[in-house]
Amino acid sequence: MKLQGKTIVLGVTGSIAAVECVKLAHELIRHGAEVHAVMTRSATSILHPNALEYATGRPVVTEITGSMEYLILCGRDGKADLLLVAPGTANTIGKIAQGIDDSTVTTYATNALGSGIPILVAPAAHESMIDSPAVAANLRRLKELGVELIEPKREEDKAKMADVDTIVARVIRRLGPKDLAGMSVLVVTGATVEPIDDIRIVTNRSTGGTGIELAKVAYEHGADVELWLGRHETPVPSWLAYKSFATTADLAAMAEKADADICVVPAAVADFTPAKREKGKIPTREGGLTLDLQPTPKLLERFRKGARKALVGFKAEAGVTSAELKSRAMALLKEADLDLVVANDISKVRGDMTSVTIFDRKGQSDTFDGSKALAAERVWRAILHGVRG
Repeated sequence: MKLQGKTIVLGVTGSIAAVECVKLAHELIRHGAEVHAVMTRSATSILHPNALEYATGRPVVTEITGSMEYLILCGRDGKADLLLVAPGTANTIGKIAQGIDDSTVTTYATNALGSGIPILVAPAAHESMIDSPAVAANLRRLKELGVELIEPKREEDKAKMADVDTIVARVIRRLGPKDLAGMSVLVVTGATVEPIDDIRIVTNRSTGGTGIELAKVAYEHGADVELWLGRHETPVPSWLAYKSFATTADLAAMAEKADADICVVPAAVADFTPAKREKGKIPTREGGLTLDLQPTPKLLERFRKGARKALVGFKAEAGVTSAELKSRAMALLKEADLDLVVANDISKVRGDMTSVTIFDRKGQSDTFDGSKALAAERVWRAILHGVRG
């Protein structure tokens, strides 16, 4: 679990977005965190403290007492690893920025700042409030103080609190390992499509799931992530921005501009493309159809010059022996000048479960069977620390 052993103080303030905090607390706990909820008085009029007590399994702080609860968690010797203010109203943002601690949440924040405990704030307000020069100045002041902001979603004239998945991802990124911090990562995933006519295509089977998991892990480990995405079935998290490609020719043009410390390319690139694309839709009443297919250019080696530190390729096979899988994977590694190649037999892939073997230049290997999410962690371990058999 990615937040195992971490203690998080969840500061809830008086925005209607407070109703999302039960789900937020559940998600943080699902990842292993110990969550302590603190609510302002106005927040309790929107969400009853009992709901958060149920969600966290702990009493909720709604007022400051002589027990000085804020010191236990956010004092110099406090046990908190992070203060997460979500939602953060314009009122609370202003008070934290100016060192005013006249509420439960702001008192915890003042102490966290004084104790060096990191703070994340997820603002929530109407757009006219968030764009107020005074509020904008307070947001800048928070950044100067080292507070990290989780950008709100701007829609319907509102700056809505970021969705729960985005907030959790930011928490994991802030508290997780920083072994990719300061590094740029390009992940290329999904399938290319080659048009037969304006309706039909030639493509490969690919959900894009492995690549999306690789991008997620890189983000959580602190990398600046760029995701290039072809045809896919796996949903993309809202916090991962991506660029789209369709055909192999599209991706070939993009590959010439690749520029990253590490390029990871699990894309399912079509090996063949129709020699001619028909306009409209080829009528089915004309009987059989014979296609003239031409090989597409090999793209992996085009990413070599854009990968400053490492280039990782993928080799998918079906119904082969372990020896054959290794032979074909090592051939690709040499042909494309890869640093690592991740090989798998797709006949062993079942939904979110996969089986991969990672090979390095020396032929050393590491095999993993399990979820695509854990496989992604294993691949990144090999990239950063070498293959461990």
